[in-house]
Amino acid sequence: MNNLVLAADIGGTHITAALIDVGKRQIIKSSLMRKPVNSGAAAAPVIRSWSACMQAAMQDATVSKICIAMPGPFDYHNGVSLMTAQGKYDALYGLNIKQLLAAALDRVPQQFFIKNDAACFLQGEIFAGAVNESFDQVLGITLGTGLGSAFYKQGIAENADLWKHPFREGIAEDYLSTRWFVQRYAALSGRVLNGVQEIAACAATDENIPLLFKEFGKNLGAFLKCFIEMNPAEAVVIGGNITRAYEAFQREIELVLHQQFPLVTIRRSVLGEAAALYGAAASWLSQEVAGR
Repeated sequence: MNNLVLAADIGGTHITAALIDVGKRQIIKSSLMRKPVNSGAAAAPVIRSWSACMQAAMQDATVSKICIAMPGPFDYHNGVSLMTAQGKYDALYGLNIKQLLAAALDRVPQQFFIKNDAACFLQGEIFAGAVNESFDQVLGITLGTGLGSAFYKQGIAENADLWKHPFREGIAEDYLSTRWFVQRYAALSGRVLNGVQEIAACAATDENIPLLFKEFGKNLGAFLKCFIEMNPAEAVVIGGNITRAYEAFQREIELVLHQQFPLVTIRRSVLGEAAALYGAAASWLSQEVAGR
């Protein structure tokens, strides 16, 4: 088998693509491309943006598969977008993305493999990042504008869809996202800041901010504890933009979770945005090996 795979990560404002040597578990750095995308545009310009980035990354290489990390909701098996009222890619609703990209790149639809982006994040960290295949069951969490989640078992990571799980006085995403930081900081200080990075930058001069991060860490630890009670996990991998301030809430996560599960390994993502690229390729490879 040709070890080269083209991997792409579709985001709400951009696409990233690169060649990956799955045998060496390495990105071909010279192939890495990142391009902006207008996710509110009509279908044709979105597909043009995606395919142009993929072609630029692929160049003239021969690849075994084109593997894509895609946000949901999405019919991953058939390649049909189900995204609507999500603030992105509404024009693609009901369209077969495999067929559209195949036509744009002069390929066949069967060459495309599409997987949930949260699942790809976790599969990537296991394939080439924070943990490895010695763990049988792993929970992955991405913290950002929303809450992403995945669970790895028997060699395959799948979307866990925990953002809407009941938690405290609402759902998990109410307490484990950028929205919580902005709203909670406004309640504590009377000031409105735009995001976690802006809040963290004021930590040295605002005594509310260290308390805010500690509260967030306790929330995350409590949520992880609830999940592991229902679905035993040996390790947790935490990624997403909020982890840029990971040291500010790491201790609280560990204190809360390890009270009940002292042997659970907690790791921060080491691949960052590249995790989904590795994971898209690794997810396809794992299914090939398993004959699924």
